[in-house]
Amino acid sequence: MATMEVAIVGVEKRLWSGEASFVSARTVDGDIGLLPGHQPMIAALDEAGVVRIDPSEGESFHAAVFGGFLSVTAESVTILAELAEMAEEVDVAAARDELQRAEGGGDDFDDAAAAAARARARLRAAGESPDR
Repeated sequence: MATMEVAIVGVEKRLWSGEASFVSARTVDGDIGLLPGHQPMIAALDEAGVVRIDPSEGESFHAAVFGGFLSVTAESVTILAELAEMAEEVDVAAARDELQRAEGGGDDFDDAAAAAARARARLRAAGESPDR
């Protein structure tokens, strides 16, 4: 099976690196799926999205990623995120509370909409439905 080197790097730390056979991410232009040998590219990540990685060994996993860039070569994918959180690090109860507060509105609609998008991404990364 063909593999590529993948790294998720946040501002504060490297969250994960290793070999993978598939990566999917949400860019500002839409969802993208990446396989080894993909055409080189750079893309801006969505402000609140979920990255899925299928490592060469082990089960697929997810991370909530907030802003940043995706750099792709034929041999590697690097996700440079402004903020990222691995699925197992997501506090589901806190994300639900954040979503409820954000959906409650407030004076600044843009901030509330961004907070709601971040909470939904965190919940999706953790395997939870944001619609519950």
